[in-house]
Amino acid sequence: MENCMMHTNYFHLIMFFILSTAFVSITCGKTHQKGDVDRVSSMYEDVHIGLVVDMGSMEGKVVRNSISMALSDFYHVNNGYRTRVSVLSRDSHGDPLQALAAAMDLLQTEQVETLVGGQSLLEAKFLAELGEKAKVPVISFQVPSSSTLTKYSYFIQATHDTDSEAKGITTLFRNFDWATVVLIYEDDDDWRESIQLLVGHFQQNGIHIEYKAEISVSCNEECIMKHLRKIKTLGIRICVAHVSESTANIIFPCARTLGMMEEGHAWILTARSMNSFKDTNYLSKEAMEGVIGFKSYIPLTKELNNFTLRWKRSLLPEEVMRMSVCSVWAHDIAWSLARAAEVARVHLLEGILESTTKHKGLSGDIKIMDRKIISYKFEIINMIGQGERSVGLWSSGSFISKNRRKKSSSTNVLETIIWPGGSTRIPKARLKKERHSKKKKLRVLVPAGNFRPQLLEVKTDSKTGVTAARGYCIEVFETSIRPFNYELEYIPWPVAFNYHHYNELAYAIYDQKDKYDVAVGDITITDNRSTYVDFTLPFTDIGLAVVAAKDKSMWIIFKPMTLSLWLTIVAFFILTGAVVWLIERHDNTDFQGSYVHQIGTMLSFGFSTLVFAHRERLEHSLSRFVVIVWIFAVLILTSNYTATLTSVMTVQQIQLKSHENIGFFSDSIAAKLVYDNPTFQGPTYKGLKAADDFINALKNGTILFIVDEVPYVKLLVARYPSQFYIVKTESLTNGFGFVFQKGSPLVQNVSREIAMLRRTEKLKSMENWWFRRESMSSTGDNTCDPLSVYTFRGLFMITGVSFAFALIVYLIPWNREQRQAVIKHFQRYVNHRFGRAIRPSPTTTA
Repeated sequence: MENCMMHTNYFHLIMFFILSTAFVSITCGKTHQKGDVDRVSSMYEDVHIGLVVDMGSMEGKVVRNSISMALSDFYHVNNGYRTRVSVLSRDSHGDPLQALAAAMDLLQTEQVETLVGGQSLLEAKFLAELGEKAKVPVISFQVPSSSTLTKYSYFIQATHDTDSEAKGITTLFRNFDWATVVLIYEDDDDWRESIQLLVGHFQQNGIHIEYKAEISVSCNEECIMKHLRKIKTLGIRICVAHVSESTANIIFPCARTLGMMEEGHAWILTARSMNSFKDTNYLSKEAMEGVIGFKSYIPLTKELNNFTLRWKRSLLPEEVMRMSVCSVWAHDIAWSLARAAEVARVHLLEGILESTTKHKGLSGDIKIMDRKIISYKFEIINMIGQGERSVGLWSSGSFISKNRRKKSSSTNVLETIIWPGGSTRIPKARLKKERHSKKKKLRVLVPAGNFRPQLLEVKTDSKTGVTAARGYCIEVFETSIRPFNYELEYIPWPVAFNYHHYNELAYAIYDQKDKYDVAVGDITITDNRSTYVDFTLPFTDIGLAVVAAKDKSMWIIFKPMTLSLWLTIVAFFILTGAVVWLIERHDNTDFQGSYVHQIGTMLSFGFSTLVFAHRERLEHSLSRFVVIVWIFAVLILTSNYTATLTSVMTVQQIQLKSHENIGFFSDSIAAKLVYDNPTFQGPTYKGLKAADDFINALKNGTILFIVDEVPYVKLLVARYPSQFYIVKTESLTNGFGFVFQKGSPLVQNVSREIAMLRRTEKLKSMENWWFRRESMSSTGDNTCDPLSVYTFRGLFMITGVSFAFALIVYLIPWNREQRQAVIKHFQRYVNHRFGRAIRPSPTTTA
């Protein structure tokens, strides 16, 4: 099924690029179409916005109805406005490609000035990319916050503050003394990415994630029962669910069947789950009794109450339900659009954000951050019977009582929570029949230097003395060891970023078997360490990488071609003009005149072929043949230049030169290898002490390259993607691995789990999350050399032969017709010039 999903993603991307190419032609004709359409009525200037939602879904109907009513209310209050925003709807049918096609149709045929839509993360990406190309704002309020959407400058998102929510759930756990949890989430991009912040906060606060239940989109009741039985076998009482309403409608009846909704259990729903909940069926609501959840806070006001009553009356009887958070956000966005259309037509994007800041809507207090309209208050909801009960608020790092008079980081300000089974007693972390005692403890040695927090960060609580670890290495290890039912005890090992200190850490596993079982961290697999310990398969890329600062030179446009190639192209421009002038000058007045004029015409004609802008009309077929051949050559040269320039400006790969300085961390694996390996012989090396030294040295030109292990280099480039890039990699090291005692059976088991994580691309997903980037292209050994004359020697040979052929064909009839005239002219000249010299002198008589 994963392969099927991967192929589907490839298909989506291919179709997206095809549609994006088609959109270029749409935007090119947009200016002309605007001249043909009169969009100004006799009284108002009409501003079209496009709404792209799944009209067959209840949420799509709700959003469309909310926007329509909001605009009607707005212009009832602001009747004097000159503009009128009208909504043009298109049905996405719940498919990202159809949503993209619908948005393109709105831009082409209706010239909409804003797009509203995006009910999934992939759909939002497609619309954001389209808005970026068309310079049209795209607004979404139905997808979670994602790092992949931050690069789009025309994308505006209404969402809740996921970081604040994660802190609130973590605080709830600390106050209830819960240290173990099970995560249940949908195995889909939308849900998987939006749960990562919560995972990070759990790990940072020492809350152990005992099990992650990934519910696939196609998971049925039997599949969900399998996950729940696994959770029940582990004996975990506390579950956090991050799922859609349709999945929740299956999970909670199944949990009740298995006795997991009885006293002693706790279920917490995230804000995204609660925000999407509408009126579920009776059985699901009954099964959810005792569940608590975080929900974006919407203050109860008179305006909201009036709007809700009229909104419900506008729906069909079978559609009547409570207003969702999205419908309230849709109302506020519609008012912001109407204000922006009136006061900021030229800069509609800024107008939307400014009007949202100045005017509060039904959703209450909001804040603007990086083109995001963020709701930062959360209401703590307790599901009782078939209804909901508010027990308090979470805002600005504190819980707030319902009457707003009491505020504290403790949960004491919350009203009494009714837990599953009708109990008011706070559940404990595990069932009474605990399996915890059967678990074998694994003593994990971790380097405590905290040099790269994304890879490994170790903190020890000064009060309790308990050590917690987090980071990419820790998540990979915990995921790999989880199936074997071990309790992990982290033990800090103080190290400097030093090759010998890491050797000592590995040796400690061998020498102190009674203290340590395994070492986890950024520990490189080496032959000398393998003498004492066993390593698992590497969980990072292997080898060293070379990184350099990006070239900011103003002359970078000349780098795709060598100087000899530039001179050759110039020579052929001049040659083309000369050949055409020679053929045309006798019969074509455009190529006649004074010598200065003819030379200027010859040169301008040759160079104008670069942009196909020559104005002179050609009379001879041979000159047209010459121009066609040269234009064909120009097309090949320009296309290769464009491709190479793109590569230079985006990848900017370069070759290492013997005279350039290269930096590395002193006394590291990289330092040892660059001295010992012939691959790095020649350049001058300079040892550095800290990561900041790397950055400063690259920026000021003290060193031109950095050599380090691939994971470290990826972290550096991910932190400064606009300044540095990876030049090449060399497979000289074996990557990072986990260190076990010699002969440990866990080596093979954990290695198998790492291999599975790599095969299913979950390892890559973890790396992307911790390194805080979408993708990192390692250029490898493929270098982008400048184009040379040798590269195009065949092209220039064909062009030169064609020119010679045209000249020969032109000169043959000229010789035949003019030969006699030339000979006669030559004889006349010779006779006139030398006739007297060869005539005999007259004789004299005596």
